[in-house]
Amino acid sequence: MPPSPALQAISESAVQGHEADEKYGDAMNWDELEFGVIPTDHMYIMKCSNGDDFSQGHLTPFGKIELSPSAGILNYGQGIFEGLKAIRTKDGRIQLFRPEENALRMKMGAERLCMPSPSTHQFLDALKQTVLANKRWVPPQGKGSLYIRPLLFGSGPVLGLGPAPEYTFLVYATPVGSYHKCGATMNLYIENEVRRAIPGGTGGIKSITNYSPVFEVVKKARAKGFTDVLFLDAATGKNIEEASLFNIFFVKDNVILTPPANGTILPGITRKSIIEIARDLNYLVKERDVPLEDVLAADEVFCTGTAVEVTAVASITYQDKRIEYKTGEETVFHKLRAVLKEIQTGVVEDKMGWTMLID
Repeated sequence: MPPSPALQAISESAVQGHEADEKYGDAMNWDELEFGVIPTDHMYIMKCSNGDDFSQGHLTPFGKIELSPSAGILNYGQGIFEGLKAIRTKDGRIQLFRPEENALRMKMGAERLCMPSPSTHQFLDALKQTVLANKRWVPPQGKGSLYIRPLLFGSGPVLGLGPAPEYTFLVYATPVGSYHKCGATMNLYIENEVRRAIPGGTGGIKSITNYSPVFEVVKKARAKGFTDVLFLDAATGKNIEEASLFNIFFVKDNVILTPPANGTILPGITRKSIIEIARDLNYLVKERDVPLEDVLAADEVFCTGTAVEVTAVASITYQDKRIEYKTGEETVFHKLRAVLKEIQTGVVEDKMGWTMLID
């Protein structure tokens, strides 16, 4: 499918601005890059009315947006988001990792919250335009990535309980380094009181309402020296589900266990990719409930997510019991992570068809 006129124009502009990109790269200290918002040059916006389809969007300078005080997103939390990264390959080009999966997951979330959603083509075109318009902000290989945040929300005014009359699809990007300042491993704490999601709720989509309810327990855990929190299932309180923003895996005798994405757990794209890589390497992967006794008996533990990528877990603490796990190079985690990183950075041929080269 040929690129849109807007995408073609941005591509030409990016080529013409190559010298400016090089100067910027020389001036930026990428080694000190953290995971936070750095204002970039442009963002992408597209709107539609309820009952209609999204049409043509446009790039605009990165900045504030105007909303009615009665916007659906502000009054009823009618909004979802996605997260993915643009990464430089070993030869300096830029590619995305499985962006179609983000488009499909946004569509699923939009249906759950009674919102229209952009088509896959519109979603991908918006990503390309946003990345190319902010090309100078993509870090060199190995120094970080350009984090892309697509948002879909009810922007029209609404007072009575119900869907908003207008919707906005917005994409912005910011260069980021590592999510956690914890080095190569994490130390997690199992939360025994607060639940992240309930059966029949919105735990399986990236609703904006999923995240702020866990701020307090995560803040308390970090104050005690933990990296993040693992949550138990709401139905029984006996099974591990996921953390505040990443999926979790357990390894015992080379068998890989992970909780099933059955409605209360987000179907992570990195999670899905690691499962496929593991099976391709002939590991047995079981998607099933993971009770506390399996957590305590595991040999290895690791987590997956766009922000945290694939990170080893050094320890998990439940009540007063701390369990430590293997983390070195001779682990299942290390093998799986290496394969994924090689595909994402273009070190090896992408036989899975997961990457999208955009520059």
